[in-house]
Amino acid sequence: MAKRSAEKLFKYLDMYEALQFLLPTITGHSCCGDLVDEVSDEIDRIGESAVRNFCDLENSIKADAGRVSVPGGAIHPLTWYVMNYLKHTCDYKDTLQKIFEKHTKLAKNFSESISLDLEKESLSPHNFETMAGTTPFSIQVVTVMDLLDGNLDKKSKLYRDPALRHIFLMNNGRYILQKVKGASEILDVTGDQWCRRRSTVVRQYHKNYQREMWNKVLQTLNQDGLLVNGKPNKQLIKERFKVFTATFEEINRSQTAWIVSDEQLQSKLRISIAAVLIPAYRAFVGRFRQYMDSTKQADKYIKYQPEDVETTIEKLFEGNSISMMRRK
Repeated sequence: MAKRSAEKLFKYLDMYEALQFLLPTITGHSCCGDLVDEVSDEIDRIGESAVRNFCDLENSIKADAGRVSVPGGAIHPLTWYVMNYLKHTCDYKDTLQKIFEKHTKLAKNFSESISLDLEKESLSPHNFETMAGTTPFSIQVVTVMDLLDGNLDKKSKLYRDPALRHIFLMNNGRYILQKVKGASEILDVTGDQWCRRRSTVVRQYHKNYQREMWNKVLQTLNQDGLLVNGKPNKQLIKERFKVFTATFEEINRSQTAWIVSDEQLQSKLRISIAAVLIPAYRAFVGRFRQYMDSTKQADKYIKYQPEDVETTIEKLFEGNSISMMRRK
C-alpha cells in the first residue's frame, strides 16, 4: 500500500472526527437545517472513503508478489509496514468501529471477495473462527492479518532451505504477535484467543525448524554398530566422529547469516538446540573417546568438545552487520 494512501486514511479519520464533533453544535438551530444536511452527507462520504481506503490495504497485500527473499529469513518489510499501519489505524479504533458499522454493506462487499480468496487458497490459519460475533472493524483487521499470513507463506517458499523457511515464518510470526501484544488498541480488536492461536503457530514453526535442521546432527550420534559383543568398532567410531564434525560445521556455515532479531526468541532457539544436542554429544564423547589409540588421535577425530559446541550454538542467529537492521 502506498504511503500516500495510508496518510490519506488518517486525514479522512481526522476530518470525520472533526465533523462529528461539529454536528451537535449546529443541530437544532432552524437556520442551520441545510448546513446540518450537508455536514451529515459529508460525514457519510468521508466514512465511505475511509472504508474503501482501509480495504485497499487488503488488495495491496494480495498484490505484493515479491520474488526476492529477505536475506537471512529476517522480518519482511511488508510485515513491518502492515503491522505498524494497523497499530496507527487502531488508534482510531472507536471512530473506525462506528464507520464500519454504519457502512457495513460496503465493507461486506470487500470482505466477501477477500474471504472467498482466502478460502480458495487456504491462506488463513485461523479459519475465521476467531471473528465470530465480533464487530465489522474487528473482522476487517483480522482479515488483513490473515492475508498477511498467506502472503508470507508464499514468500517463505522462495527459500530453498526448508529450515530457513521456518526461520522466516517464525521471525515474522513472532513480530506480528509481539506487535499485537504490545499495542492494547490492536489486542482489543483481535482478542486473546487470536493471540493464543498465533502463539501455537509460532511454536510449531520453532519445532519444524529444529526437527528439519538438528535431527540430522543427532542422527550422526547414533550408537548402533559401534560396539559388537562388547568390542568397539574403532574405525566406525572414528568415522562417526568425522561425520558429526562435518555435519555440525556445515550447519554452522549455512546459518552464519541467518537472523533472529527478537532477543527472547533467539535465546529460546539457542536453549532448545543446546538442550537436545549437548547432552547427546557429551554422552557420545564420554563413552567412545576411550577407544581412541592415543591423545593425538583423539584430538584428530574429536575436533569439538561439548563446551565448544555450546559456544558455537550461542553465536547462532546473529546474522552479519549489514543485514542486522532491526526495526521497531
